[in-house]
Amino acid sequence: MATVRETNLPGIGVKHDFTTDDGRDVGVLVHRDGRRDIVLYDADDPDSCSAQMSFSAPDTRTLSELLGASRVTEAIGVVTQDIEGLSIEWLPISSDSPAVGVTIGQGAYRTKTGASIVAVIRGDAPHPAPDPDFRIEDGDTVVAAGTPDGLAALTDLIAGV
Repeated sequence: MATVRETNLPGIGVKHDFTTDDGRDVGVLVHRDGRRDIVLYDADDPDSCSAQMSFSAPDTRTLSELLGASRVTEAIGVVTQDIEGLSIEWLPISSDSPAVGVTIGQGAYRTKTGASIVAVIRGDAPHPAPDPDFRIEDGDTVVAAGTPDGLAALTDLIAGV
């Protein structure tokens, strides 16, 4: 079995690469929303992509079944992330968000929604457990934890809905 190289891509997901028996580099980018991109790197330039296909979560399951994977692996992953109503959401911050330029404390997000901001990803830098005086900026990704209802309320608040 080939060695799989794993690269965390903050705010995006995780990229898995391996080299096939015939020497080609192949990658799978697992996005936070469950979507997958399969990337085939150029044989002459392994830093260049020669083909890419995106798959929805259902397409990914179908392809994995065709390739011989078991649904047991998927079920185990779902069980380990289902902790009695606790959910985690990655919320990208756009320039028109009312959260831009506002500190976490000023936004009173947890008080208003019950969801907690547990990290902010800015560029390639994660900011875990940000203080109340941490100012949210355009392009940040807010990582929040809470109930599904609390996260929906936080999403609406940050989007200005």
